[in-house]
Amino acid sequence: MLRSPRFWPSRKVSPEGALASRPLGFFIQMMPRSTRLFGLWFERRIHLWLLLPAGFLFLFLTVFPLAYNAYISLHHFHFVRRVFYFTGGRNYLRLFQDGLFLAAIGNTLRFVALATATEVLLGTGLALLFNVRLRGRRILLPLAVLPMMLPTMVVCAVWVMLYDYEFGFLNQMVRSLGGTPVPWLSHPGIAMEAIVLVDLWQWTPFVLLLILAGLQSIPDYLYEAAQLDGASGFQMFRHITLPLLSFQIKLAVLLRLIDTFRVFDKVYAMTGGGPGYATETISLYIYREGFRYFHLGYAGAASLVMVFLVLGLSVLYARRMWKELRL
Repeated sequence: MLRSPRFWPSRKVSPEGALASRPLGFFIQMMPRSTRLFGLWFERRIHLWLLLPAGFLFLFLTVFPLAYNAYISLHHFHFVRRVFYFTGGRNYLRLFQDGLFLAAIGNTLRFVALATATEVLLGTGLALLFNVRLRGRRILLPLAVLPMMLPTMVVCAVWVMLYDYEFGFLNQMVRSLGGTPVPWLSHPGIAMEAIVLVDLWQWTPFVLLLILAGLQSIPDYLYEAAQLDGASGFQMFRHITLPLLSFQIKLAVLLRLIDTFRVFDKVYAMTGGGPGYATETISLYIYREGFRYFHLGYAGAASLVMVFLVLGLSVLYARRMWKELRL
């Protein structure tokens, strides 16, 4: 009859054996007595030493640029004399009095809302479609993901040709149906929506893969039990699929929110902010002020405002998402 483990005779371990059983104990044991204390101190703080390279990279690539950008935003750069003049908060005051900057914020928020909502809805629908036993799925899924793998400038070049007023494929289709050609990229009312369509075509596959991975992780026995209870397909989708996919959907919204907020390449390549300033975004505004007009202090202030806008929205959304996940 075996006795309980608490009655087993305890095995005494010598200090040398206990030291040798530790992660770096063997090497510390081989050291002279005078250096063992240093070895034990180093072992207890080894996790901090291992974090130092990543910490230095974070400071050099993230903290220092932000701090230097904040310093620049308080100055006016004289391009000819190559000197900075301290201006205090004048750049920020001028920024919020600039109608073009406020219009750029509005255009950016419009792009973010249209692109994020449409991509998440369409990506979720496609993920539900690919989650069932679809004939030809092994061929269709790689084709659906293909736009995400293409360089953005290549995507923009293709869609600019499709949008061309005279020879574009879309207007050729409109003419064949007896309609009037549409100035997709030169009409202030629809130019932003035309760019949103390009972003939708390129980045909906990302949401598709994210939601599809979540669908694949839902166990089948939940649906089988629901079918035995007489639940319909809509009831299973509402009470099983959606609750278990809520984290993936919210994560897709957060990632696409951050990415669409800093849109620059598509606007720069397709419209340049036009017609007029109908598609001017914050990123393009910062680029123009900083690298075309060399208003570095003013551009630094605008970029810092953009950082805090994105950071504030992301932190608030992420905190709410994690709070709901804990509940």
